[in-house]
Amino acid sequence: MLLTAKILIFTLSGFLRVSTGFDIGLSTKCVVIPKEMDMCHEIGYSEMRLPNLMGHTSMAEVVLKSTTWQHLVHTDCHPHVRMFLCSLFAPICLDTFIHPCRSMCVGVRDSCAPALACHGHTWPESLDCNRFPADEDMCLASLTKEYKYLHKGRWKMPACQTCPAVEELFTHKRVLEVFCDTVKVKLSKKRAVIGDQDYNIECHVEFITQGSLLPYETQHMIQQWLLINENCTQRMTQTHRPMVYLLVGKIEEGIILVNQIYHWQRRDSQLTLATQKWRYHKCL
Repeated sequence: MLLTAKILIFTLSGFLRVSTGFDIGLSTKCVVIPKEMDMCHEIGYSEMRLPNLMGHTSMAEVVLKSTTWQHLVHTDCHPHVRMFLCSLFAPICLDTFIHPCRSMCVGVRDSCAPALACHGHTWPESLDCNRFPADEDMCLASLTKEYKYLHKGRWKMPACQTCPAVEELFTHKRVLEVFCDTVKVKLSKKRAVIGDQDYNIECHVEFITQGSLLPYETQHMIQQWLLINENCTQRMTQTHRPMVYLLVGKIEEGIILVNQIYHWQRRDSQLTLATQKWRYHKCL
């Protein structure tokens, strides 16, 4: 499974507020959304206006500036983060520009600013929510009720945390203890230019035992944890060879916290012994 989170995509008509439009007064043209702008593909339209609402006048500038946001989109920090960013970087080709509503900006900012902070960045002034129109104007509106319904009862976004040191498994008894509350993660680099990075990271999550963990929800949250805590992911993928790790953690107030990381080495004798005894082992 690729280390990308599923994004909820809504049709443009579901967001439009009917009122007067907004035109920035620039001479614009319709162009095809370039293939390099992965985050703005399959969003309900294929052509954008140039210059865009960020003031970018060339396609090269649009691609360069938009790629720095693709990582944030992949964190799935808000259901509308992709629609919000694409409405600015690749606005739909209509007779007038349609801004995102202020409420959408506030919702995305409040949910995604912590993910930016984890990487040492603040919410940029260029996306100051006060610059966007109120909901009574024509704009892309955040579906507040639907958003709350979709997230009711779901776990919170993983926290930005200090990366635990990668440890080696010692005795087979310790391995069995770890197995009781862990997931197995396989990470590998895939060469591709994204912003300042020269790779994507592919992630496969495997449950050794379900225990108190919900398999589908936990898998998604672990993928988010790896995206948000990129310093850990980079430390675990220093080469382009696939690496396998055991992540040991707990859930506190709906947030996954990773406490220990173990390197999985298939030829380790203690690991081999533990896997043989695992079928008879009872977790406390």
